[in-house]
Amino acid sequence: MKNNPITGHISALLTVIIWGTTFISTKILLTDFQPVEILFFRFVMGFLSLLAVYPHRLKGTNRSQELTFAAAGLCGICLYYLLENIALTCTMASNVGVIISVAPFFTAILSHLFLKEEKPKASFFLGFGVAMAGIALISFNGSQLELNPMGDLLALLAALIWACYSILTKKISGYGYSTLLTTRRIFCYGILFMLPTLFLFDFKLDLARFKNLIYLLNILFLGLGASALCFVTWNFAVKLLGAVKTSIYIYMVPVITVITSVAILKERITSLAAAGTVLTLAGLFLSESRLFMKKRAKQH
Repeated sequence: MKNNPITGHISALLTVIIWGTTFISTKILLTDFQPVEILFFRFVMGFLSLLAVYPHRLKGTNRSQELTFAAAGLCGICLYYLLENIALTCTMASNVGVIISVAPFFTAILSHLFLKEEKPKASFFLGFGVAMAGIALISFNGSQLELNPMGDLLALLAALIWACYSILTKKISGYGYSTLLTTRRIFCYGILFMLPTLFLFDFKLDLARFKNLIYLLNILFLGLGASALCFVTWNFAVKLLGAVKTSIYIYMVPVITVITSVAILKERITSLAAAGTVLTLAGLFLSESRLFMKKRAKQH
């Protein structure tokens, strides 16, 4: 059951459900914290919690494997989040939301080029188009499209960087090590790469801010849930499903955000957001349709 693809789908779905709700915690923390402070605290907390849960060393790695771990930490922990945060200061959040969601497209292309995986079929690209249309409706709901070349380009680069991270984690999954240990090693390198950037931004340690229970609970959610747990479950899903099938679940993040906004923040769902949600889910199923057709064929 552990290596059943269904387990991979459940892991990916659990991950995006949590990631789709992180905007609430981030929004609350941004009142008193800089974006880079939130990133640093959450990943240090994530690293320490993984160490506490599984206090074993990752042994037997060679230089090539360590370079792959370092590259994954640089891409998935350091560069992706920094680029996304900088992009948010240069362009509209709606632009970033849509552009980041092209990551599955980049992942499919890179998987074909570097992992020699099967070339994506027409159903993948059709699903991609439908999902992007839905995400655009959700993101631009009630706002105007404004092009900001620098910010939009940084968001596009962030999507490409996340695709690189997905490819690297797929390669790492082939080493045969524990997902907990490999995720912790990736976190370690990511934090090391993040340290020099702290001097470029207005970083303050000021742990006294966590005396505020609301801040403490939200950073715990980001550190233990969205970082430690979710990166383990995401990497586990990539191990079972592959980089492309797992990355498709990124389409779900804006949908989860809409549902969370309605359920927790009591925001009203508009007809545009509802239509966007339906289109995004349809795109997800279209992209995965070939997988389900294969299963049916095997059953017959």
